[in-house]
Amino acid sequence: MKKKKVLETMENTHTYVPSRFNALSHTDDGGLVLFNSFNGAIVHFSEKEKQEVLTALKRVGIKDLQHDLHRDLYDNGFLVSDRVDEKRRAQFLHQSLHRTDMMHLVLLPTEACNFCCTYCYETFPRGKMDPKTIYALKALVQEKSTNLSDLHISWFGGEPLLALDVMEDLSHSFLASTKENGVQYSCDLVTNGYFLTKEVFEKLLTWEIRQFMITIDGVGEIHDRRRHLAGGGQTFNKIIENLMSIKEISGEFDITIRMNFDESNLQETSKLIEFLKEHFSHDKRFGVLFRPVGRWGGENNDNLPVCSRVIANKKIWEFTDKAITEDLEMSSMVAGSLLPSASVCYAAKPHSLVVGSNGQLYKCTVSFDEEMNKVGSIHEDGSLELDYDKIAHWVTSGEETDSVCQSCFYRPACQGNHCPYYRIQTGERPCPYEKRSIKKVLNLIWKSSLQS
Repeated sequence: MKKKKVLETMENTHTYVPSRFNALSHTDDGGLVLFNSFNGAIVHFSEKEKQEVLTALKRVGIKDLQHDLHRDLYDNGFLVSDRVDEKRRAQFLHQSLHRTDMMHLVLLPTEACNFCCTYCYETFPRGKMDPKTIYALKALVQEKSTNLSDLHISWFGGEPLLALDVMEDLSHSFLASTKENGVQYSCDLVTNGYFLTKEVFEKLLTWEIRQFMITIDGVGEIHDRRRHLAGGGQTFNKIIENLMSIKEISGEFDITIRMNFDESNLQETSKLIEFLKEHFSHDKRFGVLFRPVGRWGGENNDNLPVCSRVIANKKIWEFTDKAITEDLEMSSMVAGSLLPSASVCYAAKPHSLVVGSNGQLYKCTVSFDEEMNKVGSIHEDGSLELDYDKIAHWVTSGEETDSVCQSCFYRPACQGNHCPYYRIQTGERPCPYEKRSIKKVLNLIWKSSLQS
């Protein structure tokens, strides 16, 4: 009997150790921000709590959870039992990407565009989506909705608003199919903003399109020089006029104003931030995102004045910090990318497909002309003809084959597949900007939260 009691005592003895998926940053108020990539928890601890938190997160761990703060650390996943196999947890999370009850479609209602941007990689070989592909998409969603729990549509192009009638036709059909079968339905739209009038925007909201990305590369002439009309002509004033009218609309939506920067417009960023502050500060529906121009193809590819990787990484967060200081909201995409699987590229997700205007299926929107990216086609009855060997090339190039990714604190968020195309092209690890500068990012999330 004594032996049994000793065994029971040993079995109930736990040591609580820091999660392998933790990251932390010291904040300007003397406190700490903790982040856990397995569950997406981000928690701020005050200066008074700081030392106790750091002590609890030492590698030796703690023996009990008697203090409230220790229980908070455990409840938020920063402390785990030493009996937990976190590697296995991460492997299980990776398998969840293969759920068959979710579907994500990136749709090109047209492959034409009314802009001619200096750094664009697309060649725009086709125009509006043909009737057979429209019919096929309706049939696909109608059939799949009987087994789906979640459908997300990303409207892309070209410039999708050139084919507003196609978007309307498909949206009505998708909304009917998902409503009939109780499917969670959501959409986002990438647009240059030129046709995004107040009337169009209100119509898009009725189609459950509530997430938007619009690019502005500088104030006035700076933007117009980089993102002008295809036949020549200014675009900045029209985009700003549209955004100002959209501000008047009540209701929920999320607009990311993106700035693409390179060596030619770096010095103009402060002016753009000041301009955006004047018009969009204190409206949490408008957030800013800064990203470097890359060489992804296109006729100007070799001549683009791209920033070095070091400069790009630095400037992204330097600009973001300045924007927050000026009372602008940081794009929800930044904090959102820290959630489990949220930094995995859509191209690496088995349930995600890009549908061209002629029914050609792809995995990636950056490499339309690459043969390996042409993974199948959609038939008029909604059935899909897929090349699973090509698809496997996109979805199995991450943590499955990279031991460094497997041991990374950020593994649950990006799973080694933040950009499979980059890995395929270069053989290098495609680490997200957020992961490379996680301490700065956590500090900016905390700083942004103070505006609430």
